Amino acid sequence: MSSTTLSEPTTFKQRWMAGLCAAYSRTVRPAPGAFGVLSNVAPRRGKVAVIIGGGCGHYPAFAGLVGPGLADAAVVGDVFTSPSAEQAYRTARAVDGGAGVVFSYGNYAGDVMHFGLAGRRLAADGIDARQMIVTDDVASAPADRASDRRGVAGDFFVFKALGAAAERGDDLDAVMAAGERANAATRTFGAAFDGCTLPGADEPLFTVAPGSIELGLGIHGEPGMRTTEAMDAHELADALVDQLLPQLPDTGDGRVAVLLNGLGSTTYEDLFITYGRVDERLRQAGLTPHRPEVGEFVTSMDMAGLSLTLMPLDDELAALYDAPCETPGFRLPAGGTLAAAGDRLRDQDATVSSLPELDDTDPAQGGIAARVLTAALGAVTEHEDELGRLDAVAADGDHGQGIVRGMRAAVAAARTSGSDGDGVSAVGTALLAAGTALADAAGGASGALFGLLLTETGGRLTPHGEGPVTTAALADALDSAQRAVTELGGARPGDKTMVDALDAFTTTLREHTDEPVTRAWRAAADTARRAAEDTADLTPAVGRAARLGDRGRGSPDPGATSFALMAVAVAAALEEEK
Repeated sequence: MSSTTLSEPTTFKQRWMAGLCAAYSRTVRPAPGAFGVLSNVAPRRGKVAVIIGGGCGHYPAFAGLVGPGLADAAVVGDVFTSPSAEQAYRTARAVDGGAGVVFSYGNYAGDVMHFGLAGRRLAADGIDARQMIVTDDVASAPADRASDRRGVAGDFFVFKALGAAAERGDDLDAVMAAGERANAATRTFGAAFDGCTLPGADEPLFTVAPGSIELGLGIHGEPGMRTTEAMDAHELADALVDQLLPQLPDTGDGRVAVLLNGLGSTTYEDLFITYGRVDERLRQAGLTPHRPEVGEFVTSMDMAGLSLTLMPLDDELAALYDAPCETPGFRLPAGGTLAAAGDRLRDQDATVSSLPELDDTDPAQGGIAARVLTAALGAVTEHEDELGRLDAVAADGDHGQGIVRGMRAAVAAARTSGSDGDGVSAVGTALLAAGTALADAAGGASGALFGLLLTETGGRLTPHGEGPVTTAALADALDSAQRAVTELGGARPGDKTMVDALDAFTTTLREHTDEPVTRAWRAAADTARRAAEDTADLTPAVGRAARLGDRGRGSPDPGATSFALMAVAVAAALEEEK
């Protein structure tokens, strides 16, 4: 649910800020007479006050980064709109401790003008006010015009340096110097997959064409560098790293602070997948990621996308980056970092998974079992979206993705099982490996049942020795597999599950045991296809679909459909094998 359904645009800023201060009253409080948030420990006599700000819609920037060790206050404008000079002035006066103030914000015309005007007013009151403008977005201007660049997720690194320097008691000049060093070292590049919707709006502020991404898009929808075809997580990580590495300053000692920032609706799982490749690429380049952060730091309402920020470190910047802080949106406890421990764990010879990747296998390996499984994989891959739609009728819509993922693993396992012959024992060995891999990769109920179907079939075939596969041997093995699937899943023919197609298949195969495998399999596959189609007229009796009752009628069962698709594809592959 987006904010468009939760608040009217005229009250959006007031209501979310009130809720923030109520939820985190231990850390922040409202600024008196201003749309701002103050740290509960501010003002502090003799301490430089760090005030950050900008339009709302970017949480945790800006109000979520207020607290000890980071900002003393944040002043917040309307969505994607600069706060006014009056609001900035009032907020700064509320946290001035007599040692001067630093305003820090992204490089946008409205922010520059209003914070600049607030600084002039403070100067007239005898308060020394400085401006630390963040310019980290490499997509917004070339290196020779770096001062024209926008401020995006790199805001966080600059705010952190300013806040840590002020917290340790640096004077105004030293605090500014820390912020300037961080800004000079920080580079960000991002990508958007879809637009964002403003409170009260019915349509997105901008859109990204289907099947494409925008590289370098700004956090308010400002134009990026280019539109390109959609990428997977590793390709996108490469694009981000390739854009940033040549632009990093030749400073630091080889350590680099890393921020992979989600823009609002990108899942954390996707961020972590992307970060894995980012980490690999940085280490290949001779850099050591130092306490990397993956999450949402500077968002853009509900925009789908992410950005990568890098800041080369030396001892001084690392000390500021690692200094403790406590804010609603980010906390770093005292006592150092776990970076060294993380590096030690990385050096251990451990792997996440031993499953082979399909693209790394040889299609010529695995014998007849691998070849027919490859045909089955092609069938479910072609119908992946359809299988997902069928599954969404009563479940979570992931059957298409799951069965494709599982079958990719099954094919890879069969090819690498070491069983390259076409004899019955070799086929059984390959199916055993394939079923185990399918269950592991696919997960869920379907993964368990389809995996068991293959492993039980393989286990029954293996003892038959090196002779040819016969229809009778296959029928016996599949009968046993059906009993195992029925026992595990609890479904019977007529319950509207995969068992409906499986039962039709095994019954027909048993009726044709006196015929060659190819002809018998074709007859069984055609029967399974019709049985799968007929599940549209059944009422689901087991699993999550059962709660729908008669409302579950009208569409075929996804498990039965995927089984039939694969059975028919295997029939065609066997006919080609002659």
